[in-house]
Amino acid sequence: MEFLQPVYFPVRRILLLFVCGEGGITYLKKAGFSMIEIKNLSKSFQTADGTVEALKNVNITVPDGDIYGIIGMSGAGKSTLVRCINMLERPSEGTVVIDGQDIGALSDAELRKVRRNITMIFQGFNLLMQRTCLKNICFPLELAGMKKAEARKRALELLETVGLPDKANAYPAQLSGGQQQRIAIARALATDPKVLLCDEATSALDPKTTHSILELIRDINRKLGITVIIITHQMSVVEEVCNHVAILDDGVVVEEGAVGAVFASPKSAAAKRLVFPDGGADLLSENADECRIRVVFNGALAASTPLIAKMAMEQNIAANILSASTRCIGDKVYGNMLLGIPGDKEQVQRAIGYLQSIPDIIVEEVAENA
Repeated sequence: MEFLQPVYFPVRRILLLFVCGEGGITYLKKAGFSMIEIKNLSKSFQTADGTVEALKNVNITVPDGDIYGIIGMSGAGKSTLVRCINMLERPSEGTVVIDGQDIGALSDAELRKVRRNITMIFQGFNLLMQRTCLKNICFPLELAGMKKAEARKRALELLETVGLPDKANAYPAQLSGGQQQRIAIARALATDPKVLLCDEATSALDPKTTHSILELIRDINRKLGITVIIITHQMSVVEEVCNHVAILDDGVVVEEGAVGAVFASPKSAAAKRLVFPDGGADLLSENADECRIRVVFNGALAASTPLIAKMAMEQNIAANILSASTRCIGDKVYGNMLLGIPGDKEQVQRAIGYLQSIPDIIVEEVAENA
């Protein structure tokens, strides 16, 4: 039997079983499993006016190490869902499985241990105002029984991680909103969690600060492999940082998938309202010879010459901008645009090919009833 060289895979939690024989290596199992599985989850509340169904048969699978967005308008059930994930709210029906374990079946003592691996940051930061930043970060470590010297060392490391090494002795009230959220993130990372839940964590921040916090979350995800779930009503947040998204409407998941695919071709009415808040999805060209295409900007580099003008100059293709909702974050563009392309099918395909050749742009032809 020949000796085999080790093979390394840049992913977490993969099990490979193989047998060596005349045919070489036969793979019997390759089981990279999902970090979080939400199965048939429903949650209802009893109120003075009767029963309110906040969540209805929700099914979501979040891959290990992913940044997953859950988006919806106010009242869609987003915050209830995130509280069910860590069992701050017990579901009325269904299960939440994390690393193969049904956490709803755990005892209170077992659940407290699991929650060290599922930490959370909020819109309001939730810092202890009478404690310094260093002591805020030390707090969960002290609760976990870590010695003070070790907790302090860990907290100082985390202050470096979030870019605030000079704020150890500052109090939360002395910090900006963005700095407070960085301290909250450091505190959330203190127990070395597997999952970070972000409940509207950037809603109270200005766009520039939001961008910096999202960059920090992305950097943490890449370096530490932490699975991140972002609850938000802001399309720009999902566009900038998430890999996958579920759209929640009235307690129901109406659409889910890769961010680029969902935003390029939203199918549900709720998704279209979010992707096209100005109603652009309903616009029809008055010209029967004009074809509509949708252009989704997913972090494309901003050019000195506007894209549509550049296409007209370089390809001699005129385009009518029927609707647009774009924004620049740094030197990158996010959002979408609905274009009307006059001419025959060949010209439309040339326009699509030209736009698709630009990195971080998704293009699709839009049917009349889309």
